[in-house]
This record gives sequence, C-alpha cells and structure tokens, in this order.
Amino acid sequence: MSVESLRLSEASLDEPPSSQPLLLRLHRALISCSTSIEAGDFCQLEKSVAKLVDFLDSVTGAAVSEPDKECFESDGFQVLTELQRYITSPSVDQAVVDALSLELPKAVSRFACLSQRCLEITESVIDRFVESCSPRDMLTILCEALDSPNKMFKAPGYFIPLLSGLSKVFISINRRQFEQVKEAVPVVINVLKTMSLESDEEDTGYEALLHRSIDIAKSIQAVSMKLEDKVKEKLRALLGLYVLQVMAFVSIGIRDKVSGCVNLVLELSRFFSYCNLSYLSLITGCDIDKITSTVVGEDGDDFMGYFPNLKLGASLSVIWGYISNEFSEVVGEDLAAVKAELSGNQVKRWQALGMLRDIFSCVNLPWELKKQATNFLLWIFEGNISHEYDNKDMECSFHMPSLFATLQAVQMVIMYAPDSVIRKYAFDAFRKHRAERAERTPEIGATFCCCFCHYLLAFAFLSSRNQIAILIDCLRGEMHMENCRSISVGNQVIQAQTSASTTFWNAGVLELVELVLRPPKGGPPSLPEYGDAVLSALNLYRFVLITESTGKTNWTGVVSKNNLQKAYNEWLLPLRTLVTGIAAENQDYDQLAEDTVCALNPIELVLFRCLELVEEKLNHAG
Repeated sequence: MSVESLRLSEASLDEPPSSQPLLLRLHRALISCSTSIEAGDFCQLEKSVAKLVDFLDSVTGAAVSEPDKECFESDGFQVLTELQRYITSPSVDQAVVDALSLELPKAVSRFACLSQRCLEITESVIDRFVESCSPRDMLTILCEALDSPNKMFKAPGYFIPLLSGLSKVFISINRRQFEQVKEAVPVVINVLKTMSLESDEEDTGYEALLHRSIDIAKSIQAVSMKLEDKVKEKLRALLGLYVLQVMAFVSIGIRDKVSGCVNLVLELSRFFSYCNLSYLSLITGCDIDKITSTVVGEDGDDFMGYFPNLKLGASLSVIWGYISNEFSEVVGEDLAAVKAELSGNQVKRWQALGMLRDIFSCVNLPWELKKQATNFLLWIFEGNISHEYDNKDMECSFHMPSLFATLQAVQMVIMYAPDSVIRKYAFDAFRKHRAERAERTPEIGATFCCCFCHYLLAFAFLSSRNQIAILIDCLRGEMHMENCRSISVGNQVIQAQTSASTTFWNAGVLELVELVLRPPKGGPPSLPEYGDAVLSALNLYRFVLITESTGKTNWTGVVSKNNLQKAYNEWLLPLRTLVTGIAAENQDYDQLAEDTVCALNPIELVLFRCLELVEEKLNHAG
C-alpha cells in the first residue's frame, strides 16, 4: 500500500489547530507501520507499533489524569476516530491489521474509559480486529489485555470492549472449542471479581460490564449448541459454572440496589434450563457437584479455584426465585414443590441449610438478600416437617460441620445486621434451626445440642464477649421452652424424661457455665469486662438448679453432691471474693467508680441467690 493512500481525510484536516498535531503524529505512526510492512522490515515494524502504542497511551494518560478538562477527552475522541477510519478502510493491507492487532486492543481499550462515545468507537475498532484476524490469536490477545490492565485504567470501561470482542471470538472458534473457552473463562471471572469489589453505587459502568459478561455466556451457549456428544456436555457444564459465578458477582456488585439488577438476574436465569440446573439441585448443592465433575477432568481443584463463589451463586439463584415469581417463571420452577421436597426430606433440608451458609457469611452481600435468605429458611420450616431418613447417626455426623457453620453465619447476621427487622428474622431462623433438631429428632438432638453449645461458645470467646452473653441467654430460652413442652405432656413422666434427657438438658450445660465462671486460664473471670457474660452464666445456673430441683430430675447433674460442691467452692465463692473486692475498691464518688459498682450490682444479686440455693441443697444432701 502506497504512502500517498495514507493521507488524512479532508475531515481531519478541517479539525481545530489544537487537534491537528495529535492527528499528524498518529498519521506518521501509521505510515511508519505501513512502510515497514511494505519493506519487509519486521524489526522496524515492531518499533513502529511500539511508538504508536506509546503515542496512544500519552493521549489517554493526559485525559485520565485531568478528567475535568473536556479538551483532553475531545483530543482522545478525535485520535480514536481517525484510528478507526484507518483500521476499517478496505484498502488497508491485512498484514498491517495483523501487526496492529497484537498491541492495539489493549491500548485502544483505555480510550473507552474517557466517555461513552469513545467506548462505542473502541468497540468498533476491536470488532474490526476480531472480524479480520485469526480467532485463536485474538483469543490470546484479548485475554492478555484483560489480565493485565494498567492501574490508571482498572475500570469497567476498559474491560467492556474487550469482553465484547471476546464474546465474538468464541463464536468464530472452529476447533477445540471447549479447551479454548475453558482457558478464557477464568480470565473473565477474575475481571468480574475485581470489579465487583471495587464498584460503588454510582458506578453505572459495572452494570454494563455485567451485561457484557452475559454476552459471553450467550456465546458459550451458541458454541455449545453446534457441538455434539461429550464435548457439548462439557461446554454446557462449563457454562453452568460460569453462570452461577456471575450470579454471585451480580448480587455482590449491586450493593443495596437490589431492584436494579432484575434484568441481569432474569438474563442469567434463562440459562438454567439449557444447563439442566434446577432450584432443588442448586439449593442442595447436587448440581454443583454434577457439573464440576463434568468440567474439571484432570485439572481437579486447580481449575475450580477460579470459581470461588459457586455455592453462593447457586443458593442466591434460588433466593432470587423466592423474592419474585418473575425469576422462577423464567426458570420454569415451582418453588412450592421445592419447599415440599425440602420439608419432607431431612437430608436435603440439611444440605440446603449448608448452602445458605455462604449467603449469611458473605460480607459483601447486600443485607436485603441476607434478609430474604432468612425468610426462605423460615419458610421451608413452615407446616408439616418430616424427619424420616436412614442411617441417622451417620447422616448427622456427616452434616454436623456444615450445619454448625451455618449457625455461626446466622449468628453473625444477628450480631451485625444494621436493621432490627433483619436481626429479628435471623434470630428466628437461628432458633428454628436448632429447635427442630431438639424437638423432632431426639436420637440426634443430644449430640447436636451438646456439640453446638460447646463449639459456638468457644467461637464466641474468640470473637466478642457480648456474644457470649447472647448465646447463653439464647440457650436458656431454648431450655425453658423445652421444659414447658415436657410439662405440657402432663403426668406422663416417662415422655417428659425422654424429651428432656436427649436435647439441651445434659451435662454440657454445666461445662458452659464453668467456661465463663472459671475460665480455662484459671481464676475467676475478668470483671467488669465480662460482666454481661458472667450475669448470663449465673442466671443459667440458677434456672437449671431451680428447674431440676423442682422437677426432681438431674439430667444436667446440677443437683449431684459433687457438682454442687464444685460449683460452690470453685465458681461461686471465688467470684464472690472478686465482686466484693472490686466493690470495696470503688468507694470513691467519681463517675468510673459509680459505673463499675452499678455494673456489679445485678451480678452480686444473682450470685448471692445462687449461693443460697447451693447451700440449701448441700444442707439437705448432708
């Protein structure tokens, strides 16, 4: 191609004088690339392309460093427009286009960060490369550009045209489709992961980026539909993994604008039927195991590391269907049937509870979605609940870690939710989850409740002393309700004994009290720092002692002589010495002393009552 044919268009020569130097520099750089191709000087070609890239970077760098000056955006727009005219010209040598395609996608994508009009032209330039260059080469080039953005341009606008081009490249691939798509998908997920954490409520670019990520899914589906047999199934499974991961990113990135992502969720939900994903299998985790085994092959866990939020995306997919029938209708699911299955199958219900843990524990997820998840949990416990299953002990042992982790996650919602309504729903879910084991599955109840109390209280000691008091009060409330249920049986003492002896009324309760009143490090607890926890532990001990004495039972062992002497000598007397000593040291009339004494008053009151009760029982025993 002759140098004469590279003359600037008449339109560009009519630009303002301030813009002409930039356009002339662009013109010279393009001429240098063309002449190097004509001369067959590939070493010079590499240098010419590098200079062109440096020039383009200087234009975008100036515009980004001073975004308030519209003249820089205008300069960028003029340069990008002229570059587009050159790239799309039918007279341009294909060898020049191939050479430019190696470096320009990354450089021109930076222009997309300047304005909407620059983004549109950038997409046109990249589309030109995709249409005219090797799909396999463009796949590598675009992935490299996505994987290594400049820090100044680490924004949705930079990635949008690259993802748009990648979605078109997928369609053009004719060989080894699954392998090549599998290589590219982790790059896309990494981009979405980064942007989901950095987006803010006013960032409209993130929503556009998510729409481009859905275009990627549509392209994968289109490629899959052209294939047959095992390759088709593998690509369809990969699509399922990708969709679930994007569902998590959509839910995380929207912040508190839950209503703003309806269209995105609808688009993602439309892939479920093609990927053979059902609400029941998603909420129990069965679909994840199935499609994962189809995709991973020899890569195993290394490849699955690129999908950190699969369980979160799967459970959120069902929660979105619970939020609105619009989503479930798109999927073709009947949530009532899903509820009936979960209510009627103990193991599947446990699996669902384990999946919901990811929602409750995700710190970046909007509180509204956590609220809906707690409502869903309460919903599946409504009505008639079946507890029939085989191999009870084995199933309980297998699911115990997951169930306990879910309860920990719900507890975090109770503690940190900003809205009282959310905290209430979470607390109701917390109690419902435990109560159904205590009431309905007595064979498992004792093991579950005992382990729950030990591990959850140990967790509280590592996190917040206020949580200790809340957990102990929660336990006391459960024991009170359990005792009321036993009494309601009437005079059927055997039934009452069976109910009480197999749930929270066991020796583990005294161990919990001891953890607070006589900490593992030795000595009495630290006061007034752990005042709330100590008061809750004393109230629990008093409640258990009075209840067991009145009912003439000893399920916890609280009324046995050895335990009474231990509580009196090792817990209560040392605590009384500590409390009276602190009170004596704070006789001054300053504010700190008054606050300390006021904090100790309720502890002292309950402590002396516990001492009286224990002394009375010991006298009778003696």
